[in-house]
Amino acid sequence: MNDPAIRALLYPLLTEGVYIEELPTGKTRADLVHITEQFMHCYEIKGDADTLQRVVSQLGYYKEAYDLVTFIVTEKHLDKLLPLLPEWVGVMVVTPDSITTHRQAGYNSAVERTGIGGLLMLDELKQFMLARGLRGVSTMLRREVLHIMRHAHSIPVSHWARYARERLTARLPVRTQQRAERKVLRELRHPKTPWRHNVKRLPRRKRPRGLP
Repeated sequence: MNDPAIRALLYPLLTEGVYIEELPTGKTRADLVHITEQFMHCYEIKGDADTLQRVVSQLGYYKEAYDLVTFIVTEKHLDKLLPLLPEWVGVMVVTPDSITTHRQAGYNSAVERTGIGGLLMLDELKQFMLARGLRGVSTMLRREVLHIMRHAHSIPVSHWARYARERLTARLPVRTQQRAERKVLRELRHPKTPWRHNVKRLPRRKRPRGLP
């Protein structure tokens, strides 16, 4: 099974909140993040054509940012995937007709401020910090803001997480519109012409002998 087919089976299961696809997370992108008022649940998809080479590095970024993490794999990958994941990471197995839960995702207690901060824009980080009395951040670069954030123990991680959920949800319509615009631009630059492959060439008519 490929990625689009797996996503089509996953979408109906996300009955609350919103979901964001291809969300930049650290140095990777989360395939899909389901966001509600209570949590952010990251889903990573591994279809038949995918490998498991990046699982460990991807999980390293996901565990810093998301309350729940689940890997969705085909039966082909299941036995090799399980030893790579700690017990709290959920695992779902997909077949052509359904998705079943092999292991329920548990709550992730390793979420970090900077992991959450990586999901937000610089202006959003500064606004949140200024509103909570952290002065002097207005002119800082992103790395400086994240350094302050890492040591801002007066602001609980749960407050950062709630703010991130609110901002990501609010940005979703803009993000969706931008993706649609990029898709249109790609199609304009690389137009598809499937009709060319379907045109049948007519046999050349033979001219009678003796005619020029």
